[in-house]
Amino acid sequence: MDAFPPFDPNGEPENRNGAQARGPGLRDIPLRMIWPNLITVLAICAGLTGVRYAIEGEFQRSVMLVLLAAFLDGIDGRVARALKATSKFGMQMDSLADIVNFGVVPALVLYLFMLDLAPSFGWIAALIYAIACALRLARFNVMAENPGRAAWQGEYFVGVPAPAGALVVLLPVYLGQIGMEPGKGLAFAFALYTVAVALLLVSRLPVWSGKALGLKVPRTVAVPVILAVALAIMFLAAFTFEALVVVALGYLAALPVSAMSYRKREAREIAAANPLGDEKG
Repeated sequence: MDAFPPFDPNGEPENRNGAQARGPGLRDIPLRMIWPNLITVLAICAGLTGVRYAIEGEFQRSVMLVLLAAFLDGIDGRVARALKATSKFGMQMDSLADIVNFGVVPALVLYLFMLDLAPSFGWIAALIYAIACALRLARFNVMAENPGRAAWQGEYFVGVPAPAGALVVLLPVYLGQIGMEPGKGLAFAFALYTVAVALLLVSRLPVWSGKALGLKVPRTVAVPVILAVALAIMFLAAFTFEALVVVALGYLAALPVSAMSYRKREAREIAAANPLGDEKG
């Protein structure tokens, strides 16, 4: 048995003789299999470089690199599917990158920006957030393999997703870039806020995934949608941190609405599955 078998992105098991299954895909990996994983590696580099800039006190660059990491995380899976290059290795890489970029990096950036003013409590809050992110991603991976969920439930995440958690937990940094001065009192307050976001990550709160929006819009609203997106991009470019504050607060405000939407949908699905339930009762 080879102690160091050739790399196989799909992790093919060994056969009965102890030798790993070999085929053309194992001897020569197509270049298209590399690109999605390269994007994932670049996302990790962006996130960790964001920590470097935070250490140097350049929090604007730090936030931009976290956002870049989030963008790269959002496209690596799509690139893999477009190139027909999905693999077990890529899935594991993506999950580990998410723990770094949306768990460890935001926790460190937030601690370096403000939570260090509440030394022990602030560090504990940062640790809780990073650990909650890892637990949330582990749960997501397990649930993704669960075929028992109804199709409509796929339109909702269980708990706040890791990228959104990173966007929301960095709210103090955004506020700091538009005039808020860090202080000890604020540090303790935002440490509690960080713990609250961590709890949202591991909660069972139903959260819109955005999958229900689809890829099509009615012709009658196509132009308004284009204008709205263009205005949002211009606002984000001209007033970056103000826009991020609005997005973070808007996301938090939408969570109760998302939960109510899930409950109503669940009630409709139960009623549809048992149309004679009331009569039998």
